[in-house]
Amino acid sequence: VQLQASGGGLVQAGGSLRLSCAASGRTFSSYAMGWFRQAPGKEREFVAAISTSGGSTYYGDSVKGRFTISRDNAKNTVYLQMNSLKPEDTAAYYCAADRWGVDRKSSGYSYWGQGTQVTVSS
Repeated sequence: VQLQASGGGLVQAGGSLRLSCAASGRTFSSYAMGWFRQAPGKEREFVAAISTSGGSTYYGDSVKGRFTISRDNAKNTVYLQMNSLKPEDTAAYYCAADRWGVDRKSSGYSYWGQGTQVTVSS
């Protein structure tokens, strides 16, 4: 599966953005999906993940209550709605996919998108 992330940009603190990740192929609904982020000089961080059906979602502690992951299997797309953004949310955001289920570790994902930059100004 090939992944294409989009929707990043520059936003003021307290604002919102919605990231999208479009997947190629006819088996998107068979993949658990995740979002990770990486700021310069820092390790890649788990943001959110969603099961194949969308019935189960998981969040990193730093974004819980502010971000929402969802998916539309008919459109082969996973979304990350980001509200109440903070400067510390500034990072490159990556979507990832795997056939073996949801994982909070980046090593658990086989397929990665190219990343989309989110910059939150104070």
